[in-house]
Order: sequence, then C-alpha cells, then structure tokens
Amino acid sequence: MSMEFIEAMNELEREKGISKDVLFEAIEAALISSYKRNFNAAQNVRVDMNRNTGVIKVFARKLIVEEVLDARTEISLLAAREINPHFQLEDIAEQEVTPRDFGRIAAQTAKQVVTQRIREAERGLIYNAFIDKEDDIVTGLVQRQDMRNIYVDLGKIEAVLPLSELMPGEKFKQSERIKAYITKVENTTKGPQIMLSRSHPGLLKRLFELEVPEIFDGVVEIRSVAREAGFRSKIAVFSRNPEVDPVGSCVGPRGTRVQTIVTELRGEKIDIVRYSELVQEYVANALSPSKVLEVQVFEAEKMARVIVPDYQLSLAIGIKGQNARLAAKLTGWKIDIKSETQAEQEYGRPRSSNDEMHQDSVSID
Repeated sequence: MSMEFIEAMNELEREKGISKDVLFEAIEAALISSYKRNFNAAQNVRVDMNRNTGVIKVFARKLIVEEVLDARTEISLLAAREINPHFQLEDIAEQEVTPRDFGRIAAQTAKQVVTQRIREAERGLIYNAFIDKEDDIVTGLVQRQDMRNIYVDLGKIEAVLPLSELMPGEKFKQSERIKAYITKVENTTKGPQIMLSRSHPGLLKRLFELEVPEIFDGVVEIRSVAREAGFRSKIAVFSRNPEVDPVGSCVGPRGTRVQTIVTELRGEKIDIVRYSELVQEYVANALSPSKVLEVQVFEAEKMARVIVPDYQLSLAIGIKGQNARLAAKLTGWKIDIKSETQAEQEYGRPRSSNDEMHQDSVSID
C-alpha cells in the first residue's frame, strides 16, 4: 500500500471525521477474510498494516505443540524456538506468510472498505442532522412521484411524502418547492429514511410557532390542536402574561399572521380559541363560531352538554358534524349539542334569548 493511500486516510479523517484507526482496523479485518478466501481457509491469520508506511504483512498464528498433526494450525516447539527462543508449549507463534501478489488484493479490499465506511459515515451525519428535526418543518423540492409517494429533495437526502399524507386535492409538480412536517426519521440498512406529512396536526402547530413571535418566545402557549386537513382546524392557545391576548397574537395585525398560515395550507379554515381551565368556558370557546347559551359538565362520563340558540344549532354541529367533532378532539371531552327548544322539551330548561355565554375565539376562512 502506497504512502498516497496513507495520506488519503489522513485527509478522510480531517474532512469526514472518520477515525483513521477505525479504518485501519476495518481494512485489516477485511484482509483476513480475503486471505482466507483466496489462499488458505483453514489458517488462523493476523494482518498487520503499518500506520506510517502502509506496508501490509500477513502472519499465520499457530499453536506450539509437541507433535504436529496439522501444519496449517500447529507448529513444533523446535521450529517455534527458531522464531523466538522464549516460546513454550501451548504458546501461539506467528510466521509471516504474506503472499507475493497480496498487494493487489489488499488494494482492492482497502478501497471497498474505505468506500463503505465513507458511505456509513455520511449516512450517520445525515441521520444525526435530521433526527433533531423530527416533529419540525422542512422545505424541499419535489423530485418525482409514483403511485404511492412523492419524493422530496432536502439537499443531502431524499425524503418520502406518502400521497395519503397530502391534504385533499393537493397536487405538486416536479421541482415545485414544498413545505412539510417530519413525522419520522429512521436509520435503516439502506441509510436514513425521512417520512413527511402535509396533513399532520403538527404542521399547523409548527407553522404557528414559526409565524407568531409570542409563541416562539414562550409567552403564548399552544395547548391543543385538532385538524381535518384541507378543510378546518381548531387551535387552543393560552397566554402566560395576562396583558397579552393569545388569540390576537395568533391572528396578528389585520390578520396577517394567520393569513400566512391559511395561504400555506391552501385555504384551510382555522378557528383560534382561548384555552381555559374552566371546562364550560373551554368547550364554549371550542365550538366557535357558534354562540353558546349554556354548558353542562358531567365529570364521570367526561361529557359536556351544550345548549345553543335554535338558529345556531346547524352552525354548532357543522357540515357533517365537523365543528362538533373538532371541538371534541380539541378539548378531549364528548360534546352533546342541543338547541334551546330541544333542551326545553327534553330537560325542562326555561327558554331565554339573552343569556349567551361569553366566548373568546376567532374564525379565519
């Protein structure tokens, strides 16, 4: 092995961060396999590669015995003491058995090992770079698409966006820039695999964290997110500072902050509601944009019965039950919605048109 190879190993250690000693050990282990495969499979050998000159030697390791039964694995005490006079029975003696044309095999093997280790190191660096971005947003370019996935170029690696993780009706063209949420980063035998999503609730959460400085700074906190991607979402926010309005912070001046998110999500409607420790208030807020007259809480069943004005019933339930369904996901409570007339008929509740609960929420179309 030439000095140029040793210099190349030093360069790899500097540029790729691959330990030179680890490379030497891997090459030596691979050369042992090559020797056994090409010369003598029965011998127990050791390969030594000089760290400074690159000179490679192969040594046969033999057990010192009184009577040699297998010359490939054993050596007599007399012959062993010609190598080293201090050898004793049962010691291991080493004889150099470097084949004449072993240099060619060594060069090929070393190249394969180094190439493999470089690939492994690069995969490790990519994995380490992206494992910290799990549950975060990345931007890439659409490379190609098959029947099941869209493949997104993230620079150093190609990520996978399953078609099932797109928002309904979404389509992307080749080379189009795309923003997606990293749901999983795995280190597989083929290298790191990064899975993306456009429909995950985490995408909405991270978009608000990036767009709203008060959330980034920790003043405003996102307590819960419920999303039916491409149609409607609800997000519950809470302020640690009584002087900061969490809903107003998320909406932004003239709605600029939330509108940026709506645009990124291609027109998805977003209801921003104030989180409250009071279940009645939280459930009422979650049913935005519907007005609520009363919320009755049943702790044992973790169920809330909500009474709304007659004219607000369909709005409270939403198209195909969407508004009620999202409110239940957001709060974690089962919600039973009744109109004022239904409540009066079923539970004898007195009718009133002037006792709507105060609600703190905003809906963005």
